[in-house]
Amino acid sequence: MEARREFSVLGKPLPRVDSYDKVAGKAAYVDDMALPNMLYGKILRSPHAHARIKRIDTSDAKRLPGVKAVITGMDLPEKKYGTDPRYADEYALCRDKVRYIGDDVAAVAAVDEETAEAALDLIQVEYEILEGLFDVHTAREQGKPQIHEGKENNISNEIHLNAGDVEKAFNEAEYVREDTFRSQPTAHAPLEPHAVLARWDENGKLTVWANKQIPFYVRRLLAHTLAIPESHVRVIKPYIGGGFGGKGEMFALDVCASFLSKMTGRPVKIVYTREESLICTRRRHEMTITLKTAMKKDGVILGVTGQLLSESGAYNSTGPLATYLATTFLNLPYKIPAVKMDSYLIYTNLPPAGPQRGHGVLQMRYAADCHLDLISTDLQIDPLEIRLKNTVHKGYRTANNMNVKSCGVTECLKQAAEKIHWKEKKGKMPPYCGIGVAAMGYLSGCNLVPHTGASAIVHVHEDGGVSLLTGAAEIGQGSDTYLSQIVAEEMGVFLEDVSVISGDTVVTPYDPGTFGSRVATMSGNAAKGAGCDAMKQLMEVVADEMECNVEDLRAAERKIFVKGSPQKSMTFRKALRAYMYRDLPMPIVGRGFYQAPIEVPNWNTAENDPAATYSFGAQIAVVKVDPETGKVYLQEMVNAHDVGIVINPLAVEGQLQGSIHMGTGHVLTEEVIMKDGLVMNPNLLEYKIPSPFEMPIVHGIVVESESDGVGPYGAKECGEGTEVSTLPAIVNAIYDATGIMFKDLPVTPEKVLRALKNKEKGDASL
Repeated sequence: MEARREFSVLGKPLPRVDSYDKVAGKAAYVDDMALPNMLYGKILRSPHAHARIKRIDTSDAKRLPGVKAVITGMDLPEKKYGTDPRYADEYALCRDKVRYIGDDVAAVAAVDEETAEAALDLIQVEYEILEGLFDVHTAREQGKPQIHEGKENNISNEIHLNAGDVEKAFNEAEYVREDTFRSQPTAHAPLEPHAVLARWDENGKLTVWANKQIPFYVRRLLAHTLAIPESHVRVIKPYIGGGFGGKGEMFALDVCASFLSKMTGRPVKIVYTREESLICTRRRHEMTITLKTAMKKDGVILGVTGQLLSESGAYNSTGPLATYLATTFLNLPYKIPAVKMDSYLIYTNLPPAGPQRGHGVLQMRYAADCHLDLISTDLQIDPLEIRLKNTVHKGYRTANNMNVKSCGVTECLKQAAEKIHWKEKKGKMPPYCGIGVAAMGYLSGCNLVPHTGASAIVHVHEDGGVSLLTGAAEIGQGSDTYLSQIVAEEMGVFLEDVSVISGDTVVTPYDPGTFGSRVATMSGNAAKGAGCDAMKQLMEVVADEMECNVEDLRAAERKIFVKGSPQKSMTFRKALRAYMYRDLPMPIVGRGFYQAPIEVPNWNTAENDPAATYSFGAQIAVVKVDPETGKVYLQEMVNAHDVGIVINPLAVEGQLQGSIHMGTGHVLTEEVIMKDGLVMNPNLLEYKIPSPFEMPIVHGIVVESESDGVGPYGAKECGEGTEVSTLPAIVNAIYDATGIMFKDLPVTPEKVLRALKNKEKGDASL
């Protein structure tokens, strides 16, 4: 157990190290980049949801002046890819058939975008139309076409969790309730669309500049799909204008730009339009979740059974992981002694779903926490009290064998309730005003193959400057800053002394990437280890110079001193000179590596730990519902989050605010609307993201739980878990305001008006 200590750099609200470049407009994004003799690429997409490709004629397109290359799936190596090799089911360009409207069929490279667009119109494709399947219920029916051959009833993957004595739990139950909830598909909608610039040089080496959250993973998939050695591929991540999970994967543009560059001998850039970014990348999984809970009348949970139907779209992407995480996190943050959950990932002819902030956990916790509010009403128990009665605690092991090493969820609930004056407001709100509570547990460092370890290198320069090389991808969450803070803290220098180089697969050491709230924990530990390794080399010399034991030395504020005798010190630069005068190996290079000390969990049964530690939190929302318009106004949100320890308060505040904003959109306004496989709102005018003016007053509370020795200095995640509890907190507040539980998101004004009208007629159905 790592003891708490006083920090000199950590815990300070320091501005981000990339702030100036972004504010001054100097930050270069992929679309800002250009190389000599560069070509522009475009991709031809399927107009059909499900069809066999009988013939593709590209001859007219190739003859168009200014067109330098045209490719189809038959030109590329026959290599399927996927986020996990076990579930690989996607070609960069379709070979046999298309599976959704927007599927990738052919690609062109031309001297400008206009010519490339014109060339797409000249490509002739003959299709054999097949039946489209647009929802999980239809897709599962016997006799329906198989979207991917060999997948019976279009079930791509299934998970069966059965832990504890479920039969006993329901036999002993004094109360049982069952509910079904649906969480809709939402889009990532980053300000910057997906983009890539590829250059295949004369030595057969490929360099790719791409806005990717997981550069090393994209390198591996590019090498696989292009059938070249991984060492021949370099992926460089420039600045990224938002990701939220949607820029973690490889897409058709990455392979096409690379192969077109090989064919033409010229650099090729492809930038998706806003419409392509919203249709042809990924979206959040639509999930339909049924939960049946056995309770004691005093509000103690005995057991839960249920079914999860997760809509994958046309391809797997990270669907198996999303389904697994949703199933697993039914078990946190409340004690469920016995649980049986059957979860299915189902193919449809809709755009593929993939990772999005709170990946899978968000949908499950929306259903579970709203289900718990309905139970609290039936049992006439205060919603806050029923949660406090069932929360997990440090040392608790869930029925599916998740080990809770540190936990501040009870403190989060209590502090949030005190801040919002729960006791004074609950049951005493004005008409059509309500208050709702929810809690969450979330993984802090995803530990899933092949993303199980992270590396970092620290290079100490002769003048006392320090370079941190990390493969972790800065995507706006502030990782370059807080990883630099960790190194500065470990080496006793100031933040401005540390320069960071990140996200370059040739220059930086291996890192799994930015996903699963793993950077602070895993990359942070690697950075801490690298700084420690470098300082160990330096302090051996300092100890000899100062005639003391290495164990007695400490470093802070550019000084190395003896613990308990700060007057006995040496400046960092003087220590470096002493090191150099001894003709020791230069430069000083520290190496760090971290791998979570747990086994990889069982994906088939949702048992064991998906992470070495978990963050916890609670939120309380206050809403007002306009009965005339049906519009819901989120007025206040208290957010208490167990972060272990705070590395940078500004970064924590920004992440919590961003999660609340994204979660608010999920509940109230956002949905990828589809009709017969066609996305009906593929632009930011009709895909309704909340504006900053719709943000509530947010009261942030940081709860620092006891260190569990996992994250650096005890730090845990704060970037995704908050959104998990945002959804049910708002929906439960609407329930308190109207007496209506909305089991189908989003809660639009139309749904509210219809539900209020039905309630007046005595119809409780929604």
